[in-house]
Amino acid sequence: MRKYYRYYVLIMVTLVSMINIADRLIMSILMEDIKADFQLSDTQVGLLVGLAFALFYALMSFPIARWADIGNRKNILSLAVILWSGMTALCGAAAGFYSLFLARLGVGVGEAGGSPPTYSLIADYFKPSERARAMGVYMVGAALGTGGGLIIGGILGEMLGWRKTFLVLGIPGILLGVLFFFSVKEPQRGRLDAGGEKDKQAQAIKKTLKSLAANSIFIRISMSFAMLTMIGYAMAFWLAPIMLRNFDIPLSKVGLYLGLTYIAAGIPAPLIGGYFTDYMAKRDARWRAWIPAIAIIIVAVALWFCVMASSFEVFISCFVVAYFVFMIPQGATLSVLQSSLGAGERAVGSSFALMINSLMGAALGPLLVGILSDSLSAEYGVKSLNYALIWVCIGASIIGCFYYLWTAQAMSAELEEDIDLQDALEEK
Repeated sequence: MRKYYRYYVLIMVTLVSMINIADRLIMSILMEDIKADFQLSDTQVGLLVGLAFALFYALMSFPIARWADIGNRKNILSLAVILWSGMTALCGAAAGFYSLFLARLGVGVGEAGGSPPTYSLIADYFKPSERARAMGVYMVGAALGTGGGLIIGGILGEMLGWRKTFLVLGIPGILLGVLFFFSVKEPQRGRLDAGGEKDKQAQAIKKTLKSLAANSIFIRISMSFAMLTMIGYAMAFWLAPIMLRNFDIPLSKVGLYLGLTYIAAGIPAPLIGGYFTDYMAKRDARWRAWIPAIAIIIVAVALWFCVMASSFEVFISCFVVAYFVFMIPQGATLSVLQSSLGAGERAVGSSFALMINSLMGAALGPLLVGILSDSLSAEYGVKSLNYALIWVCIGASIIGCFYYLWTAQAMSAELEEDIDLQDALEEK
């Protein structure tokens, strides 16, 4: 039974991820109604879905992650789930732009305690050779949360209105946080990593920061991940408004179509990507960076055909392709990130990666789309949001591809150093 307990933990953190993403992205399916009630511009919408969430998510991620590197990770994660779920429920009580902005800040504070302890827990339950697959399973939660949140949010939004929808969606997370606290065990830190006991202990903060600053693979993969995330958030927050503005479809159907797409493409893709990456990495470790570099360009091309489509059928078909390919490099990216870090610096390292993700991907991405949409509205009308989305995503894909290839270059240098070290040991 103990042998299979790690899979229970993986299922639990995957459920946490599902709730995390659902609470984070539910605003997208409800935003057109909120925008109409509060008479908001696309720029203000971009602030609500991006900066309001990402600001404190980024600022709080480091102290919480440092806490996770020296404290009990399952307790931290349990508390975080309960906090962000409660703040999601409070979004329904907002009286206007500023109160909703503050409630979204609260969601960001809670969710800052989600990923760093989760990544660290997975690394201590699964061996390095299994982590891409484990991360792939974990990423299924993101697909389920995105798809399920859109489907349920669309149905509830049409039936109950956006305020009661926030309240209903906040309750399951509170219950899950309580179950997680009582059923998940804290593992020994660093027990599956090679190296001495020193690496298995949380490092002093100055030493950790110095180590991260000198880690070229970590720096480059963090920037790569930020560009991938920018595309993901731009799609997640703005595709529902694009559908509502471009096609004659009710809110519940928008949530259903988008949600089924996220689930149908998002569940198999990270699993396939994780297994394929582990398989290719046995031949050359740099495939962990090459696969995402190829994928991020394909995503931008497929997304171009999606938002430029004149028919709803073509729109959905192209989005299925775009999202499927988008999810393939998720496990590979996270496995490179975690493998580039020592056991005692994983949560802090993850928090810095997530801070970059939050500021560049989650905050800047949706906001840039909103600003561009408002500036292009006079020329392109209802299509201004389409052009704004694709221009941001194309720019992010080009930068992301460059950083993934640069990461592979750093991995190549590290491999050569390992070979030289092994040769020296053999000579002795």
